[in-house]
Amino acid sequence: MIYLDNQATTPLAPEALEAMLPWLGGPETTGYGNPHSSHRIGRQAEAAVDIAREQVAALFPEGGTVVFTGSATEALNIALRGSDRARGDKRIAISAIEHSAVLNTAKALDPQAAVLAVDADGLVDPQVALPEDLGVLAVMQVNNEIGTIQPVSDLAERARAVGALVVCDAVQSAGKMAIAEADLIAVTGHKLYGPKGVGALWIRDGIELDPVITGGGQEAGIRSGTLSPALCAGLGAAVKLSLDTMDEDEAHIDALWDRAREMLAGWTLNGSATHRYKGNLNIRRDGLDVARLMSDAREVCFSAGSACASEAKKPSRVLGAIGLSVEQSRASIRIGFGRYTTMDELEQGIGIILEAADPQG
Repeated sequence: MIYLDNQATTPLAPEALEAMLPWLGGPETTGYGNPHSSHRIGRQAEAAVDIAREQVAALFPEGGTVVFTGSATEALNIALRGSDRARGDKRIAISAIEHSAVLNTAKALDPQAAVLAVDADGLVDPQVALPEDLGVLAVMQVNNEIGTIQPVSDLAERARAVGALVVCDAVQSAGKMAIAEADLIAVTGHKLYGPKGVGALWIRDGIELDPVITGGGQEAGIRSGTLSPALCAGLGAAVKLSLDTMDEDEAHIDALWDRAREMLAGWTLNGSATHRYKGNLNIRRDGLDVARLMSDAREVCFSAGSACASEAKKPSRVLGAIGLSVEQSRASIRIGFGRYTTMDELEQGIGIILEAADPQG
């Protein structure tokens, strides 16, 4: 099996697994402690969480707090639902290609939320008109379907000028590039070679949020619930590794991108070729039967769109937002490679896809 779906999830880094093992908590160990308990075993677990928090904080600018969550979806809900500037008479503005975690939450809070159009490359114009009564602007840094890198910092500067908060979904960029300037930033473990089931929300100093989940008041009173030291440790180790190997990873991804583009020269790229994370290759070929392709090339793991929306069986709204027709959207696939993808695997996988797409040669 050849794995080429790194936007859906990434393999767990061995270093992250190693960091998790002491805290999985068999009875013959002391790693089962509740990090919110005051006894010795609890304090040991708390120390592991504190170390992980420091490691994750290195992703972000100075002057903020890291709150652990169960996912980026939860982090984004806390950011949007917990802010008084997303309620009342204030407006929410989001890009047209936001993840459903932002889109659906924003629409629930503000049915008239402003949706900012993108161009054919998937980019929001930095000078796009913003609502006069803007309370929150939400723009993802890297799109999960087409890899477009948005001008978040430019948009954030304009939003702050009118007193709005800026929320950034940095799930696909964290650990791969410098995180964009924002007030509230969400990341998740399993997109940067960490474990599933753990994410984080970075909150700029001075910003107050109401809790979305109430209970014991863990995580600075913002997110209640017992933390998993194992998951936190895994996320922390994955972040540290990603920051230590960022340049090496980028060079590897660039080489894979160049080879993939060479092998798929007859296919059309969806999204920007330049303002893009190159580990995401979304391409199309007119007349392609993607369902049949995925069946015939089933030894290769790739995607027809976002894993988070794959059960909906609808044409991609992201591809629709950049101007593709329903037929073009349905003739598109996403190939995602990462740190652990070898050149040989990439070439074999694309070769299988090409043969399945055109069995007659």
